[in-house]
Order: sequence, then C-alpha cells, then structure tokens
Amino acid sequence: MFWKKMKRKIKETKKHITIGEAEIENGDPQSIIEPLWWTVSIYDGEERYNKDLEKYSLPQRYIFAIQWYAAEVKNGGHDQFYYNSTGIVWKDALAGFKEIGHEEAYEILKESANRLGGSPSMDRSERQKQLDDTNADFGDLDCKFYEISDLDEVIMEYIKFHKKDFLFDGVVTIPGI
Repeated sequence: MFWKKMKRKIKETKKHITIGEAEIENGDPQSIIEPLWWTVSIYDGEERYNKDLEKYSLPQRYIFAIQWYAAEVKNGGHDQFYYNSTGIVWKDALAGFKEIGHEEAYEILKESANRLGGSPSMDRSERQKQLDDTNADFGDLDCKFYEISDLDEVIMEYIKFHKKDFLFDGVVTIPGI
C-alpha cells in the first residue's frame, strides 16, 4: 500500500544531458553513462531491458552493465548482484569485460556464472532460485574483485578510444518526489 501511495506522489522531471568530448576527456564512467541510468530499466524484465537499450550503442550497453555489476559486487558481493534486479546485466557485463580487455574481471564474472550452473537466469525470481539451489559460495571471487584497482582506468581508456559511441545530447526523464 505504501508504494502505491508513493507512486502517485512521484513526479517526473526533464533533464538535459550533454556528453561531449570534454565530458569524456574529463569525466568518469558513471557520469558518461548517466543517460542510461535514467532511461534503462533493470527492474521490468529482459524484454524491457533490451528495448530500453535499443537507442544506445553496444559500447554504452557494455559500460552500463559493467558499472552495475561493479557497484553491486563492491556493495554486497556476487550474492547481492545476482539476488537483486541487477543480475539481469550479467551477460552484457561479461561481454563488456571481454570487449574492454579486462581479462581478470571477465574470469571472475565467468566463474561466478559457472557456480550458478553456467547461465544465470535473466529472470530475477529464477536467479534467486538458482542461488538457493546451488548454495554457491562467492567469497573468494568477491575478494578477487575487490583487489582490482585498474577497472575505471581501463574503462576510461575504452571510452576514449570509442568516443563517438558515448556522445549524447538529449533530454531524459528522471523521477522526482
């Protein structure tokens, strides 16, 4: 009931975002993919996730997924990543690590997926069931991921090399209360 009342109170706001060459040269991965944060849903299933990503480049999709993966694992480990809605990005994050050439992160994510049977479900409920059924232990992988110190640097090198794929000038809708 609380969320139904809150949903009625949430007002949307338009925000103009420009990601130009200067923003890319001086930015960080988080700010460069800001348009995706506001417009791509990880909460409404695989079909919606893919549809929302259609207007973005493949490199943007990869960095978006990597950023979600890194944020979740750094906050609560692979258990949290797969348990939450963010687990829907695992395939894109895996492909993204391969694309940006971060072999160590790629291997960590690949091994975590293997511990869930090799192909974690894109459906959150099913993924949660896989976590329960496999009783996977990710402690060692969490520790390995926490030790990675060059991820943002590698991501920024990739973004700068693929600059044209990250340029953005448009208006997005953001929630506000």
